Amino acid sequence: MSMRSIAQPAAGLGFRRELIPALQQGVPDTVQFFEVATENWAGMGGRAGRDFRAFTERFPFVCHGLSLSLGGPGPLDEILLRRTRDFMREHGMTLFTEHLSWCADESHLYELLPIPMTAEAVRYTAERIARAQDILGLRIGVENASTYIAPPGAEMTEPEFVRAVVEQADCLLHLDVNNIYVNSQNFGFDPHAYLEQLPLERTCYVHVAGHYVEDDGLLIDTHGSDVIDPVWQLLQAAYQRIGHSVPTCLERDFNIPDLATLSHEVAHIARLQQVARVRPPAQTPQRQVA
Repeated sequence: MSMRSIAQPAAGLGFRRELIPALQQGVPDTVQFFEVATENWAGMGGRAGRDFRAFTERFPFVCHGLSLSLGGPGPLDEILLRRTRDFMREHGMTLFTEHLSWCADESHLYELLPIPMTAEAVRYTAERIARAQDILGLRIGVENASTYIAPPGAEMTEPEFVRAVVEQADCLLHLDVNNIYVNSQNFGFDPHAYLEQLPLERTCYVHVAGHYVEDDGLLIDTHGSDVIDPVWQLLQAAYQRIGHSVPTCLERDFNIPDLATLSHEVAHIARLQQVARVRPPAQTPQRQVA
């Protein structure tokens, strides 16, 4: 199957089974690509499989992993990696991203857990990412994750950890601006200062989403609500720091509204991308070299 590349810039939407009937009636012009997970769609048969192929034959798709556990203690799941490689080739996908986290040991834990921010963890995780890239035959993007506990024994800040991993692995950055915002509110830091410390020059892909606020003020990254203004502002700041607009996907996994409502948010991504195209990029301060 021929590869369908994603235009630069582009605004996309997570491909959900609940949306298929509406999408079959017509994909909004604002939606320029879709995102799917290997775990949810590889090997899918029957009507759902046929419906899926009808879309992958017409539109670009990004593959986003959910359970590779790049920083986990268990062996790297090379069976899943080969399944992902074959799935991507079958459907003409050229971009794969995964969370910079861990989620499995002897079995899957169904949570994205933080990796200890140590030099040893950098080396360990980078080696696993490099192995994943060898199997997939491409550079992958690793996503800054939302976290709810601070792992003990930190030897560096989280942005320093992210930068060290992507540089040692020679991989790319999948930037999630909602995750930055959620963590900033839960742990009490400036999300814009955090953003400036990330290796944005390696950004290949962006997520934007909504979240839920518990009664006690804790933010949970549910992807089940509309995107709020501070997250949109962080996305706009990211575009200015990156210097160009990269493919950006709206995540909506719960409380899914109608396609028209989703399309309105995707259109807002496109508007911010257009603004970034006509404004010069902001200058990122130079990092001090020891």
